[in-house]
Amino acid sequence: MQSKMSRAAVAVSVVATLGFTAACGGGGDEDKAVETTPSASADATAGGDAKNEKDSAGQGALTEAQLKEAALAKGDVKGYKIADMPADEMPAETVPAEPAACQPIANMFYFTSDPKAKARVGRTATPEDALSASVTSLALAAHEQGDAEKVIADLREATEKCTKYEDVGNKYSGVEALPAPEQGDEAVSYKMKGDIEGAEIPMSFTVVRSGSTLIGFYSMNMLDADKAQVPTELLEAQVAKLEKATG
Repeated sequence: MQSKMSRAAVAVSVVATLGFTAACGGGGDEDKAVETTPSASADATAGGDAKNEKDSAGQGALTEAQLKEAALAKGDVKGYKIADMPADEMPAETVPAEPAACQPIANMFYFTSDPKAKARVGRTATPEDALSASVTSLALAAHEQGDAEKVIADLREATEKCTKYEDVGNKYSGVEALPAPEQGDEAVSYKMKGDIEGAEIPMSFTVVRSGSTLIGFYSMNMLDADKAQVPTELLEAQVAKLEKATG
């Protein structure tokens, strides 16, 4: 039987290599999408530091540069190591899910969405405690405000209608809505279990909308399902930093 330390190392390894690259493991169209489809971030780069696009329905989308300024960085949250999430770990395209009612949840697993974000910036946060088996990833996604509101509404509806789904050969079950934190303008939270290449991984998600920007949080823990929760300190720190950056 593996020691707690070695099992924690396995958990971190699984999250790092499978959690956000499972679509690549499916091969086929997903691989091609990541390699040949321009990313949402690349689309936004062309705008540089230009003024935000404005939408009559509300706040316009932030630029990639603004997202980077608003995202958590090294030293922002005590007890956590914050690192950039490689762009190739955030597929440019959504991954088809079955049944279709679960598509919004399947999308958020990879920090994608429909409508598609105009720019995205990702971070990983690992506890400095070497024995911890928890890993949290987060992403800021720039939308027009109406689109951001739609993504949240679709996620909320999916947590009511979806109980389990499959995509690219992986299975997810036990989808269940959780109480949403009082953060940003609105938020949605849910949990589920993923059977990824034979490993059952408890995971939880929280998505917060602040104006036109969505912040997706995703936590895993292979040792203790009760600890597969989005850490409050990370969530609060990230929302506060975004709101400070956007005024």
